[in-house]
Amino acid sequence: MTARLPLIDISRFRGPDRAEFLAELRVAAHEIGFFYVVGHGVPKSLTDGVFEVAREFFALPLAQRREIDNVRSPQFRGYTVTGNEYTGGAPDRREQIDIGPERAALELGPDDPPWLRLIGPNQWPAALPRLREITLAWQAEALRVSREVLRALAAALGQDEGYFDRWFDEEASAHVKIIHYPGRAAGESDQGVGAHKDYGYLALLQQDEVGGLQVQGPDGWIDAVPVPGSFVFNIGEMLEIATGGYLLATRHRVVSPPAGVDRYSVPFFLGPRLDAVVEPLTLPPELAARARGVSDEADNPLHARYGENALRGWLRSHPEVARRWWSASLPS
Repeated sequence: MTARLPLIDISRFRGPDRAEFLAELRVAAHEIGFFYVVGHGVPKSLTDGVFEVAREFFALPLAQRREIDNVRSPQFRGYTVTGNEYTGGAPDRREQIDIGPERAALELGPDDPPWLRLIGPNQWPAALPRLREITLAWQAEALRVSREVLRALAAALGQDEGYFDRWFDEEASAHVKIIHYPGRAAGESDQGVGAHKDYGYLALLQQDEVGGLQVQGPDGWIDAVPVPGSFVFNIGEMLEIATGGYLLATRHRVVSPPAGVDRYSVPFFLGPRLDAVVEPLTLPPELAARARGVSDEADNPLHARYGENALRGWLRSHPEVARRWWSASLPS
């Protein structure tokens, strides 16, 4: 489709036209659930740098990439070979690295909730040591920008801008994916990523110039055409739950590039503490009257406790890791 996603300048949140800015953000988050963000202040050297190390990593021989295979990690961290992550029950045509906060695994007892096992260390390639430094620096900036957008959304919903802060302390569970989409040959599936919603609070995406992200609109799929210097943001299911459906978690997908073309992207998912429980906001009456209710999809039940949603998502997406490390949590 030729429709265009809204563009939001987050620097206006602290500017003289704050009220007008919040009204624009509220419309974008309510009506579409996807928007571009500029004015974020992330240095171009860092956004360029994360793509540079992405290309270097995916150019390594497969044996070196698989030295950090995510099957080695109960926390689903590390490298996933093309076709080993699933969306909607079908394999995605992408390879990637999953990276979270740098933490030690917890010593857990039999009565601890299973999702606490998601806390643990990353895996880093010995052949490319600077990947760690650049990725963690990029992750810190993505967290800063995402927190600012979340504060702006709280204000746009008539709340104190720090409303969500208590769930985003040093134990928050945000994570990064560094993704390579190889070109598809004739006759191959174009599912780079199948249609889905994100289960956290917000997602931030840095995409290259190739494009391929599509957002489901009321009249069909909208191309999220790359906008230089921007991030693409979308609302996650936790915010849909918190707002009774006033904010919209929108289905989206990625179409694989054509043969001979490679696409790279770096998404960041803003997740809270794993023990966070989504509590309904008290919206201003004029907003509450327009809340649509939380989506009721048989194949995608939503839980108010974030850890349950997160674990369910990982188990569904990475069946090989799930079988090796999480057999007790799988349906019998």
